[in-house]
Amino acid sequence: MQRDTSWSGEFLATLGLAGPLAAANLLQMMVYAIDVMFVARLGQEALAVSSLSVSLFALLVWSASGMVGAVTPLIAAERGRGRHALREIRRSIRMALWLAVLLAIGAIAICGEAGAILRAAGEPERIARRAGAFLAVLEWASLPMIAGSVLRSFVAAMGRPAFATLITALAIAINALGNYAFVFGHWGLPALGLRGSALSSNCTAWAVVFAYAAAISLDPRLRRYRLFGRWWRADRERFAELVRIGTPIALTIVAEGGLFGSAAFLMGLLSEVQLAAHSLALQIAAFAFQLPMGIGQAATIRVGLHYGAGDRAGIARAGWMAVAIGVGFSLAGAGLMIFAPRLLLSAYVDVTAPANAAMIGHASRFLAVAAAFQLADGAQTIAAGALRGLQDTRVPMAIALAGYWLPGFGAAVGLGFATPLAGLGVWIGLAIGLVVVASLLLRRWSRRESLGLVAPAG
Repeated sequence: MQRDTSWSGEFLATLGLAGPLAAANLLQMMVYAIDVMFVARLGQEALAVSSLSVSLFALLVWSASGMVGAVTPLIAAERGRGRHALREIRRSIRMALWLAVLLAIGAIAICGEAGAILRAAGEPERIARRAGAFLAVLEWASLPMIAGSVLRSFVAAMGRPAFATLITALAIAINALGNYAFVFGHWGLPALGLRGSALSSNCTAWAVVFAYAAAISLDPRLRRYRLFGRWWRADRERFAELVRIGTPIALTIVAEGGLFGSAAFLMGLLSEVQLAAHSLALQIAAFAFQLPMGIGQAATIRVGLHYGAGDRAGIARAGWMAVAIGVGFSLAGAGLMIFAPRLLLSAYVDVTAPANAAMIGHASRFLAVAAAFQLADGAQTIAAGALRGLQDTRVPMAIALAGYWLPGFGAAVGLGFATPLAGLGVWIGLAIGLVVVASLLLRRWSRRESLGLVAPAG
């Protein structure tokens, strides 16, 4: 395995991983956008049902994928150690797939109670009933989606991140064709409406899993790991290790997702126009976030490789280089949000229409704050990724829970409802939470030696 001993080598290695992973993240957002485009043509109620249902489903799958994503630092560390890496990596993937099945069963069970959950949340009976029917179809996509994230982690950690980009691009085409066929009944198929979109998501998810399996089987470097051999063999020790590392990652995702979901609720209490502006600004911020998220994923792999090899200098280079790259790209995104907000918003709405003037005004102000928290959000996801490379997830989880929900949500409520700032105050609260979390995670990363997080290869 190649050992980078220079900053320039680490820079190129990090970009080589981060570029395809960030591209795959952006393409995945386009997969979701395809569903919205087709469902929106069914009417506002169908779009509302889909949005509510997908919000619940996405949080379940996202957190479960984070949990099985604990396999990434394990693979990277085994590659760094080099000894018996093939057998150890196969053990990790096998148990991660076992965990994916168990988590999918849990997700299916929760989706089965979606109607009751939404009724308890105060949603109208018709919306809750339709959401329950929609999720009764969509829930079966949870297994291939979570299992697919395991295989994506494997190809990325093994130095084949371009597979993730290509397969996600394939998913866009499959999902578009599936929605076209199932939602409106083309090619002799019945028009299934909203359920047709859920069925398309199922087909897409399974196609992605099979595509990963085919890529792994055809690639000479990956095929020799024989990932799917003796899949029935249990490995309690490795399974427990995945749960130990992965559970805090899943809870961190729930904490962050819950914060931004709560922000939307707060905006709805203020006014419809501020909620609409919030949704637009957050969509732009989410797209911009995909690049630092890809860099954070690359940081986990690069730090994990050096961690497994017991290379303390390499660990430092990998982590700080990822932070530097992420901050650089975040500055570029922040500049666009500050100096060209109307240009960004024009991708979604007509910024010259008088009816949109108030919404555009609010969204532009929100984007000014988003420019500030773009830096913090990028820093926190990269620092968290670097710490995951050291298999350190429990304290970062505690930092996220405390930072997002105490200063973050507390400031959002206080500034949003006790000051004239209103929606702008909610966004400032989000920024405060992200800055606190980023600062604490970066501090923990910088003190990794004194905290005993770095250990020689074992």
